[in-house]
Amino acid sequence: MSDRVTVHVKGRVLVGPEEVRDELWVVGGRISYQRPSGSAGAEALTVTGWALPGLVDAHCHVGLDQHGPVDDAASEKQALADREAGTLLIRDAGSPSDTRWIDDREDLPKIIRAGRHIARTRRYIRNYAHEIEPDDLVAYVAREARRGDGWVKLVGDWIDREAGDLTACWPRGAVEAAIAEAHRLGARVTAHCFAEDSLRDLVEAGIDCIEHATGLTEDTIPLFAERGVAIVPTLVNIASFPVLADGGETKFPAWSAHMRRLHERRYDTVRAAYDAGIPVFVGTDAGGSLAHGLVAAEVAELVKAGIPSLQALSATSWGAREWLGRPALEEGVPADLVVYDEDPRADVRALAAPRRVILNGRVVG
Repeated sequence: MSDRVTVHVKGRVLVGPEEVRDELWVVGGRISYQRPSGSAGAEALTVTGWALPGLVDAHCHVGLDQHGPVDDAASEKQALADREAGTLLIRDAGSPSDTRWIDDREDLPKIIRAGRHIARTRRYIRNYAHEIEPDDLVAYVAREARRGDGWVKLVGDWIDREAGDLTACWPRGAVEAAIAEAHRLGARVTAHCFAEDSLRDLVEAGIDCIEHATGLTEDTIPLFAERGVAIVPTLVNIASFPVLADGGETKFPAWSAHMRRLHERRYDTVRAAYDAGIPVFVGTDAGGSLAHGLVAAEVAELVKAGIPSLQALSATSWGAREWLGRPALEEGVPADLVVYDEDPRADVRALAAPRRVILNGRVVG
């Protein structure tokens, strides 16, 4: 990590989807559109290219791997992999690890935490979640609302071994009361949902976001659009469904067939959601079985699904930051930005090769 210096970014500064400037300055760790006076301007480090706000991964798990919580060294390695990819703002969508120490590290991405997953007993990945019954849901939501940074993460559906397929985890009354309690405490609620059955109850109960959302249909898409419920599709993770289905074929054939159907229509589902006006944001689901640093691949997946390139960029930059209540490239805000050799608006694959990464006004990559 370099010391904080004055930086002059020249070329194309993508301030917003419709606003482009020729240059910006990083002075004292903050963004300025005025040339600094004196020696600061004369001795500035010049970086040339296309500048975007630091990218957002809105579904990421720092402090978690496929077995459960990890130590601080592993968490640091995960955060650095995200930073190297240009991800400078993470919505950590559930982690059993205490990663608050990262907030004191100016060289690591900023994290908005959703606390620990809240799941039904024996209905989620071992060692990941609080596993509880519906009568305790309100209390645990209140606990994680206080522990997190304005978000709570539920597991909305998972395989039911007796049914042999995905089923909803919570009764309607329980999620209504729990979401109301989270909102009373100033937190938004999101939920892991693969299948169709849990979606209507969660949306009508007032949920704010759905992760994965592969179960959206022509019946529920209008409801999401009407309520303004966002989705984070995590298509780089949904790509694993066929492998998962193969692994469960013998024991749970109905589940396996269901997972394959959800996978086969994944692009159509995302495009239909976008066309209906549902807010769509970029998330990778890194940290479980997936590697960190996949944000560029997820943006490319959204484009493959039919979302226009500029909107896919917004889903990991300007729009995502606005949704999460964090600044982009406004005057005077902390300088978190990524510079590319090529214009990512012309080809989002440019996101895979950051030229410079500037975090809290420091050139860190």
